[in-house]
Amino acid sequence: MKAALRTYHARMRRVLDHIDRHLDRDLDLESVSGIAAFSKFHFHRQFVATFGLSVHRYVQLARMKRASYRLAYSDAQSVTDIAMDAGYEAPDAFARAFRQRFGQSPSSFRKSPDWETWLAAFGPLENARNKLMQTTFTAMDVTIRDVPPTPVAIFEHRGDPATLGATIQRFIAWRKAAGLHPKTNPTFNVWRSERCPEQPADYSVDLCVGTDQPIEPNSEVKAGEIPGGRCAVLRVVGNTHNLEPAALYLYRDWLPASGEEARDFPIYCQRLSFFPEVPEHETVVELFLPLK
Repeated sequence: MKAALRTYHARMRRVLDHIDRHLDRDLDLESVSGIAAFSKFHFHRQFVATFGLSVHRYVQLARMKRASYRLAYSDAQSVTDIAMDAGYEAPDAFARAFRQRFGQSPSSFRKSPDWETWLAAFGPLENARNKLMQTTFTAMDVTIRDVPPTPVAIFEHRGDPATLGATIQRFIAWRKAAGLHPKTNPTFNVWRSERCPEQPADYSVDLCVGTDQPIEPNSEVKAGEIPGGRCAVLRVVGNTHNLEPAALYLYRDWLPASGEEARDFPIYCQRLSFFPEVPEHETVVELFLPLK
């Protein structure tokens, strides 16, 4: 029974992977059901029963999430091009759907996103993905690595995680202006609080970019360093916007069994690939737990 259930879940995960990889294509019920080798006559109900929303709704949300990322974090595409990539034949249809979902026009969102409304809108999509897309980690996934010290420019976020998107926007704009491209200068996040602290105002994370060039301090950017030393390193592929399960595995399971001791520096990650440049299930992060 357990083996059959694992096979069923694997087939459903294959469907989500296919959707993520082919958001630019026609994702009708017949073609999607064929990916999982399920009957198209029953697949709709199976999908809804598993994920809590229809295939059509899932595809809509996935396309809209990619579109919203492109609007907020990249100015390389016009609103018209983003609308077409999201499956809309005309920009005005995209604008109506976008406004209905987020309470803002695409142009307004690009200038000043309402991130709290954005987070709420994608709750059903995240719930669906989290049901079957979680990774189970083992000690074989963890390596111990001697890490060199890395000079970084630090962009601090302090306060409600619902406003993190706005800080990320400013961080991206600053590093673009400074010529610090992700392909040449690594991207790090250093967590100085829990992901969901009791008080949202206590949330704290540093957005960092590796650079040895002089940093002109201002109200948001300062120079710093990620210290070198031994680290337990866990590579995470997919669902990298929520690294709490991976961090919990390192702290709760791996660390006590390893005989190692944590060093006095927060857990941090290096982001190796980014959504929407790659599908969400292909994003890659390395999580570092500093050791003595």
